[in-house]
Amino acid sequence: MAWAVRKSMMTGVVNVNGEAMLRVVVGNLATQRIVVDAVIDTGYTGYLTLPPSTIAALNLPWRGSEEGVLGDGSTQTFDVYSATIIWDGEFRTIKINESDAGSLLGVGLLYGYEVCIQTISNGTVTIKALPR
Repeated sequence: MAWAVRKSMMTGVVNVNGEAMLRVVVGNLATQRIVVDAVIDTGYTGYLTLPPSTIAALNLPWRGSEEGVLGDGSTQTFDVYSATIIWDGEFRTIKINESDAGSLLGVGLLYGYEVCIQTISNGTVTIKALPR
């Protein structure tokens, strides 16, 4: 797999299940960091979801809870945490929603970027900043 993070362009891959993936460095507000392979979910309006085990491993600070509407129209309450990520070559503090669904990257992070996906196995995912 080829992965890269560069200022103004990030690349990922399409996995064997046809999911567009991007590798993201996530950390707590201190110094602990891990690499997460997140599925790009354009139906998710938030920033990033992480499973409870990852949130616990990073000891992320809890910030409250919020309701979200799922794809089937039902609502669910999510615990919200703070984390620092490396996004487009820069550190950025974002809200993380806890979810058993795994690591999902939403349009909250993608806003202001162009996303191109080669929808074949091992296809390239390219995310680049739009002109401001």
